[in-house]
Amino acid sequence: MHSLPKLTARHTDPGTYPPGIAFMDGQYLPISEAKISVLDNGFLHSDATYDVAHVWKGAFFRLDDHLNRFFSGMEKLHMSIPFDQAQVTEILHNCVALSGLQNAYVEFICTRGTSPTFSRDPRDAVNRFIAFAIPFGSVANPEQMRRGLHLALTDLIRIPPSSVDPTVKNYHWLDLVKGLYAAYEQGAETGILLDAHGNIAEGPGFNIFAIKDGKISTPAFGVLMGITRQTIFDLAGEMQIDCGAGDIPPGDLKAADEVFVTSTAGGVMPVTKIDGAPIGLGDVGPVTHQITKAYWRMHEDGRFRTPIAYP
Repeated sequence: MHSLPKLTARHTDPGTYPPGIAFMDGQYLPISEAKISVLDNGFLHSDATYDVAHVWKGAFFRLDDHLNRFFSGMEKLHMSIPFDQAQVTEILHNCVALSGLQNAYVEFICTRGTSPTFSRDPRDAVNRFIAFAIPFGSVANPEQMRRGLHLALTDLIRIPPSSVDPTVKNYHWLDLVKGLYAAYEQGAETGILLDAHGNIAEGPGFNIFAIKDGKISTPAFGVLMGITRQTIFDLAGEMQIDCGAGDIPPGDLKAADEVFVTSTAGGVMPVTKIDGAPIGLGDVGPVTHQITKAYWRMHEDGRFRTPIAYP
């Protein structure tokens, strides 16, 4: 046998993980011990669905909406787990409570799982449920939140809904990762992908909103129907701001007065540059400020809060 080359630091597992707790195979364990088999089809084929909720100041925000989307996604993918929605809720609460985190990023996953015979028939696989809680993370870091993200338009096409249903949250991210690298090459911080008709679609982990003449618009085709996206519609209705979904050509996005993006990981995040050119006056705009403040105030509303019972 030939001797193997010596591994560099880049190719060894440093064993460093954020603090957190996972649930797998009926038990709670430190996040560093949460592992899946190399034969799991979730790993081999990206055959999985998942959702992400967040905990802020000791309470989940819109947890039922995330759970409803998760269970709907499993049904559409012909998956099942041995827990109902109430039991998954308890598991997620326990992960956060055991972690002690007051602000948390909470992910729950169903993979296709493994087949004892390595069958290629997905009906032979035993589906697997995994959940974990780690510290709250954001698409935009604190500096980017203060001065606004710098985005780049790419010529990459988001996977069309005729191929992969965007209403089912999934791990088909290679087009999004290509978008990130395309943005980095342009000196931007993240990228925007287009839909099959050349209009704005979404970015890596976020929905996109444009504001023009006081009206808010967001893409309607080929995008994930994000929970934070829906929250913007809800807030706009309460604030009597016109908000709708439709086609947004790239030129319209760049000509907007304000642009922001939304994600469970970060909430409402301003955009102040696209392709190196300023949006509007190049600062975080007044409507974006207004929407952002309303979004975080909504976290104090008992209709949307589910408090954690910490030990």
